[in-house]
Parts: sequence; structure tokens; C-alpha cells
Amino acid sequence: MQNNPHTTLITADAAIANATHGGRAKCLQRLVRLDMPVPRTVALSFDAVRRIGEGEMPDIAAVLEQFAPGALLCVRPSSEDPDWGGPRAVLNVGMNDAAYVHLSDTLGRDAAAAIYLRFVQSYGVHVARLDPDVFDHVADTGPIGLGETLHAYAEETDEPFPQDPGAQLAGVLQSMARAWQGTTARILRQAKGAPADAGLGLVVQQMIPGFGEGECGSGVLQLVNRRTGQPQITGRYLSQSQGRDALGEGAGALYLERDARGPSLEDAAPEAFAALKGHAALMRERLREEMQVEFVIESGRVHILDGVRVPRTSRAALRIAVRLAQDGIITPQEAVMRIDPHSLNELLHRQVDPEAKRDVLATGIAASPGAATGRIVFTAAAAQASAARGEACILVRRETAPEDIRGMHAAAGVLTERGGMTSHAAVIGRGLGLPCIVGASSMQFSTQDQRLVAPGGRVLGAGDIITIDGTSGQVLAGEPAMLEAALDDAFQTLMGWADAARDIGIRANADTPADAQTARNFDAQGIGLCRTEHMFFDPGRLTVMREMIFAETSHGRAAVLARLLPMQRDDFVQLFRIMQGLPVCIRLFDMPLHEFLPTTRTGQREMAEALDLPVSDVIRRVQAMGEYNPMLGMRGVRLGVTVPEIYEMQARAIFEAALEASRDRDPVVPEIMIPMVSARREVELVQARIDAVAAAVRSEKGQDFEYRFGVMVETPRAALRAGEIAPHCAFLSYGTNDLTQMTYGLSRDDAGRFMSDYVKQGVYGEDPFHVLDTDGVGELLQLGAERGRAANPAITLSVCGEHGGNPESIAFCRAAGFDYVSCSPFRVPVARLAAAQLAVSHKIGADERAEGPDVVADAS
Repeated sequence: MQNNPHTTLITADAAIANATHGGRAKCLQRLVRLDMPVPRTVALSFDAVRRIGEGEMPDIAAVLEQFAPGALLCVRPSSEDPDWGGPRAVLNVGMNDAAYVHLSDTLGRDAAAAIYLRFVQSYGVHVARLDPDVFDHVADTGPIGLGETLHAYAEETDEPFPQDPGAQLAGVLQSMARAWQGTTARILRQAKGAPADAGLGLVVQQMIPGFGEGECGSGVLQLVNRRTGQPQITGRYLSQSQGRDALGEGAGALYLERDARGPSLEDAAPEAFAALKGHAALMRERLREEMQVEFVIESGRVHILDGVRVPRTSRAALRIAVRLAQDGIITPQEAVMRIDPHSLNELLHRQVDPEAKRDVLATGIAASPGAATGRIVFTAAAAQASAARGEACILVRRETAPEDIRGMHAAAGVLTERGGMTSHAAVIGRGLGLPCIVGASSMQFSTQDQRLVAPGGRVLGAGDIITIDGTSGQVLAGEPAMLEAALDDAFQTLMGWADAARDIGIRANADTPADAQTARNFDAQGIGLCRTEHMFFDPGRLTVMREMIFAETSHGRAAVLARLLPMQRDDFVQLFRIMQGLPVCIRLFDMPLHEFLPTTRTGQREMAEALDLPVSDVIRRVQAMGEYNPMLGMRGVRLGVTVPEIYEMQARAIFEAALEASRDRDPVVPEIMIPMVSARREVELVQARIDAVAAAVRSEKGQDFEYRFGVMVETPRAALRAGEIAPHCAFLSYGTNDLTQMTYGLSRDDAGRFMSDYVKQGVYGEDPFHVLDTDGVGELLQLGAERGRAANPAITLSVCGEHGGNPESIAFCRAAGFDYVSCSPFRVPVARLAAAQLAVSHKIGADERAEGPDVVADAS
């Protein structure tokens, strides 16, 4: 058998590899090399299992010859990646009438009958493909139940239960091979990232009888807590010596360590317990991983059946990786590579406890991670009132608008009927670190009646308690148990290692001082996008903005804006002081002005009263400013060209704030960015006005200062004409939200209605508002970068759309030569880790190419 490439006895020098026999087979070989007491085991290769599935069986007699006569066997799957799963293990292969008689003498008839009965039922369901309910009538687990089970098997299959161990083993191997090749199994493993043609190996292992004189039993042991990652001996142990019989149901469960709660393995078999701890510690050191040890104790003697990677939560995974690196078992760089960047969301936000019961009402788009529980409110004003009472609430809207921002700040979470990954609610939610679900269109939103109807007909109203899970997109009834955010020393340590490795900058999109402080706390390298229009929706400013909109002349607009100047200046002073020493990029006003005007008659009457105007004048003005397609209308730089007073006021506020924040500190060098550019002349006009404001401030204050001027590239034309625009700029920042919207001709607020269907049917590989389209939008980014750099080699290039926090999109930006990406504050750690992994992977690839193909590493 040692020379058979497909069916191999696992020994220290056997030709076994993860790529040909799977991870379990390779791990068992490593345990053998470590001189651990592993039972005799035969490994079947991927090719052997594939042939079995096609009806070509291996030499079953040769396999059985590797084991003691009459030994019971277990068959387990061995896939290349354990996360891909596999068929369930089948135990006690070889159990038959003769074995039953033998075990009855050793264990007693009841225990032997229970073993036989379980095997017959397992074989019947998984090999003979019988319905499980065939055995439902069997209540007894002793000899009577065994007789009923054997009779039921014979009745359903028209043949007696097979007695030949070889026939049993052949049947089990074939059933497991065919199960792996089935459509359902293939779809499930592909969903976990496995290729369609992923192979499966099988291992056939001699079972150790967990009975005899002295302590006997079986269990699993690990050296860490799977939920926290803290050092702690955990697991389970079922003693066959402590109970009424030698099987599961009547046996005694012992604690592993000595514990006041009850008897322990440490007390019952101290030498075996010490040996198990030693084996687990050796596995940790030599396999460079926290391992779960599956074991059997036979008369006080330990047998190691398997070693698998400890199942763990995201919180535990991070702490485990850091501890392994701190103990010198792996390098800090390898610790960085072991953590999925997406999993950090579970540490940055509260989460629904994975073990909590979920009463799911509906599912929408998981737009901003984290979980929140609160009472339903249907208006921003109600959310603010709820916050004033100290009550958590969930803001429920058909879709959010800028005037809802104060309500979003007050709410614990947001749920909307409409929208996608880059809709208003999604973008603001991620910026605030606020759990958010959008596009929950399967629910009926009746905001006027203040009712929410779930797909099953359940009706919820204002004040009812719900939970939104922005990580999974599930809307839950009630208040499930939660896990709090976990940003401990291990998190900070890993992030420090990540920052040391990465080679692309990470900034944050931050609109308020609170956002900026969050960005600073997460070690962002500055603010890459500050959206100033959100600052004007404060009630005290909103009236002034509306007054400016109604001003008839340039002088009148400037006079009104002069009242906003100190407010805007104070905003920027706070941002500059929080981010002291780091760059702050401020995007000038972008929103269409009509969004500041009320759309309801009640709101228009209130506005007329506030401005002392006839209601008819207000209505006419609102109607006159309406646009058919406002996102492509009078916004961004078009306002800067046609209503220049707004940009002039903002530029003055920025420059005066920079001087104020620079007192007794290092000079602030603000970055001013103009949005929605499509032509060079737009840049020239706005730049000239901003330069004039800068000169005026320098003259008035008697102080000099520097600033950087740049363009937000959001239109396809700006990307294509970057060579003309770049000479006028210090930086080009690509706003991929709008650039994607314009490239595809899709509304990012409405695409959620059909995007899932498009992805399912293969029209798009992924939602392009969630994962950067590297083919279409990416080509525009590359063209813009190449043409911009050719015209201005010193120019800084960045991406400041929501794609900036997506690990897959960061890979493209890094490869394309961008200097930094900017994303929502709570996505900064995700981006930092993803960027570090890209740099480490690049270095590993370069090192391997330098060393050549003959360098082989073996973890054992």
C-alpha cells in the first residue's frame, strides 16, 4: 500500500500533501511526525475518491489489511480547506453480529446493542439512502431496539444488513464520494470560496475502544476560549468510567480541569490530562496554530484521533493571532495575514450574539455594520425626542434625505425601504458608525400611518421594539442578546503591525468634529473628504441658507452668507485642531440648492413666516428651482461658477480657520477640493476666485499661509480629460460613488431594487456601488491616473468614494499607483488591514520569485 499513490498508510515519510489528500490527512501525518499516539490511519487521495464516485473502487481488502482483525473503523472527510466542509463522518464501520457478540461480553448487551443500532441507522440513512423516519418507531436503544432496527432495514432494502466489513467500508466510501460530487454540496462549498472541481480526500482510521480498566472516555480539548481567544483550557470530556454505562446517554460528563462545580478529568486521570495539555501545546508550537485535540482515553492511555484548527469568533481569531506572534510562533506579518479585514466589523461595532435566538422579520441590504435595538420611530423629530428621553430608537423611513441627518444622529439605527450601498442612509450610516439596513422592500412602509408590515403579515407600529443587524441585513423582532465592541490591546497591536507593513495611505471621510475624532481614534492619516453641505442643515443655519437662496442679487447673497461665515469657520477650526498635524481635504459645496427648500405646504408656510415673505412667493421660488434630474443639474462646481459667493465664503472660512488653528501650533495646510468638474475652464474660474480670497485674507490678517487646491473627479469626462485638469491641481481625488453612477447610468439610490437580480443572473459580478468595477470604472481611474501624472508628475492621486474602504477595491487602487484611499471612519481599520495584507502578499511574492521554485516550506 505504501507504493499506491491513491491509498496510503499515513506514516512520517508517506507521500501525503494537502493538495492531493486534504488538510485532515496532512495534519494527521504531522501529528505522526511529532510522535503523537495517533491510531493507524489510511488516506485516500482526491483522485481515489473521484474514481470511487465514478464506480471504480480501490482494493478494499488491502485497506482492511492495515488494521487489526475485527477492528472498528471510522471514515472522515479531508478537503483541501476545512472551511469547505464535507460529508459527515461515519463511525463504527465493521460493526456486525459477530462484533456485537464480542462487545456484549466486554461492555454488556445494552451498550453493545446501542453501538450496533446507531451504526445500522447511520448506514441506512447515509449509504442505503433510507428516509430517517424509517427508524422513528424504534424507541429502545438496547437489544429490542437493535432487533427492530435490523428488521426495518431489511424491510426497506429487501436484503439483510451487510455483515462483511469490506462491503460496509465500500458502501461508506462510495456514499461519501458521491455526496461530495452532488449538486447541493458543490453549491455550498462554492459559496465558501471553493473551486467547482475541488477535490475530497477520505481518511479511514482505526477506532480506539474507550473502555477498559481505569479511566476511559473521549472528548476534545483546546488551550483557548473559542469566543474570547483568551488562554483557557476548554472542551468536553465524556467519561465511560463515571456513568451507568459506556455510551453517551448514560455516561458521566467530566470537567477537564479541576473545578469546584464537579468531578474533572484532571482528578480522574492526572497523567492523561497532563499528556493532553502537552500534546495541545506541542501542536500549537509546531503546527503554528491553536488546535483542538480530539482524543480517546483507554485505560488511562491517551490516543490522539485528530487535530483541527480551533473554531473561533472574529474576536478570538484576532487575539489568537496576536498571541501566537508575541510568543514567537508566527511573525507579526503572518498574524496580519491571518485576519479577514471584513471580520473587523464585528470588533468595531456591537453585534447580535451568534448564539442568540433570532426572530427574523425581513432581510434588506446590510449597508452599515453593527446591531442596534430600539423603539420604532418614523420621523427625525421623533428620533430626537426619543434621544432626549434617553430611549434608544430605530429611525424607519422610506428613504432618508439631508434633513433627516439630525434624526440619524439621534437614532441607534436606521431602516429604509429604498436605497442601495451608496444611498444617502448607507453613506451617512457608515460615516456615523450607525447600524443601517436599506432596501428592505419586502416590508410595507406606511410612514403616514406609522405602520411597518413584515412579509408574514406581522404589523409593527411606533414604539414597538425591533433590532436591526447591519452586518447581516436582518430585521429582528424584539431584543436579542448582544456582544459589545472589542477594541482591546490585541486590536491595537495588530493595527500597529499592519501600519508598519502597508504602503498606501488611509484617510477618513469626516464631516463633523465627532467624525474627525473617530477618524483620529482609528489612526486615519488625515481627512480625505469633508462634505461641507451637511453642515448647513442645522436649524440655526438652515433659515440663513434659505434666505440666501431667496436673495435676488450677488450683493444680497454675500450679505446673507456673511452671517454663515463665523459658523463655517468654527466648524473648520474644530476639524483642524482635532486633526492637528494631519491633512484635511474639504470639498466645497456640492448639493443642489433646492434640497434646502421645503416640499410640503406646511413647511413652505413656515418658511414664508420665517423669511417674512408671501407664501405664494415661496411656492413660486420652490417650483422655479425644481429640477428633473438634480443629481446631474445645478450642483457642485456649477454652483461655484454661477453663484460664486458660496465658494468665496467657504474659502474665506477655511483660510481664517487655518490661521486660527495654527496659533502656537504647526501651520495647518488645508486642501480645498471642488466637486463635479467636467471641464478645465471650470477649474480655472473657481481657482482664480479662491486665489483672490486667499490674497485678501493674507492682506487683512497680515499672515501668510499655504493651501492645496484640487479636483474631485466624479464625471467620466473629467477622468478622460485629466491631462488638461492636472496642471492646475495639487491633487486629483476620484469620487467613485458618482463616477460609478455616471459610468453605468444607474441611480445609486434606486439600483437596490433590482441589483440583487442582476448579480444573481450574472449581469454584474458584484454590486458596482459596493465593489469597484475594475473593468469599466477602473479603466477610467487608470486613464485618469496615467494622464494626470503625465501632465503633473508631482500630483497626488486618491479615491474618496465608499469603495475606499473595500479591501478588493483597495487592491486595485494600490496596483494603479494611487497614493491613498479615503473611507468612512469606522471602515478605516478595515482599510488599514487590507492595505497591509496587500503589501505583505506583494513582498512574499517578490521573495519567492527571488528564491526560485525549489524552495519548499513544511510547517511540521
